[in-house]
Amino acid sequence: MNGDIKVYQTLEQLNISFEYLEHPPAPTIEIAKQYWAGTDALHCKNLFFRNHKGNKHYLVIFDCNKQLGIHSIEQMLKQGKLSFASEERMMKYLGLKPGSVSPFGLINDISSHVHVFIDENLKLAKKISFHPNDNTASLIISLPDFIKYLDYCKNKYEFISLY
Repeated sequence: MNGDIKVYQTLEQLNISFEYLEHPPAPTIEIAKQYWAGTDALHCKNLFFRNHKGNKHYLVIFDCNKQLGIHSIEQMLKQGKLSFASEERMMKYLGLKPGSVSPFGLINDISSHVHVFIDENLKLAKKISFHPNDNTASLIISLPDFIKYLDYCKNKYEFISLY
């Protein structure tokens, strides 16, 4: 299986079942969509931001079919001016490289520094999918199991209306 072995170990430890879908590298949603055809899940887009001072970081998760600009996201999150986090920050806080941003990276955030915002519309999905910290695969899990995973990671998270 492609992906971060810690992801699979954590899911097993938490008794979280998942469907595994291996595919060629998919660093963007547009590329990944061609490999998701026929899967029974809502596929998520994951954006990693930092605040203006660079002392707070945010992971924003929403339906990959929705388009949200950074200024719209700033207004909805009410966290001030945001910018995309650098590759160095992504590695420091999530242990991830660009093109592989995923909430599964939260297992590498030992200090639970990253705050997670999840679009409330994801509550309507039975299953959701993310890269397992490597963009050559996707994992499909139930929403309750995803919440179980987030609780395990201890990062603060909240559901908000993004559109």
